[in-house]
Amino acid sequence: MVQLLPADLANWLADASRPKPVLVDVREPWEFERCSIDESRPMPMATVPLRLQELDPQTDTVLICHHGARSFQVGLFLEQRGFGRIYNLQGGVDAWARTVDPGMATY
Repeated sequence: MVQLLPADLANWLADASRPKPVLVDVREPWEFERCSIDESRPMPMATVPLRLQELDPQTDTVLICHHGARSFQVGLFLEQRGFGRIYNLQGGVDAWARTVDPGMATY
């Protein structure tokens, strides 16, 4: 699993020459409703084992949570199941709001 800084993710998303990663937000629904990164899809941590077939082990997948701890745990879970292109958004949406999108709501 690669730890990905918010600025690095922002650059990746802005780079038209590079395929976009799948953004998976593992926070609870109320958290996702409060704020989220554009084009991220909600998949609460507890539902990941049941929804594993929705993810492609060969696709770059960025995991997102509030501060990076839950997404890290999901990343470990996915790696144990053969996912090899996992990125954890270091600092989560909190760091994203502080360094990339200051207009994003925080909590």
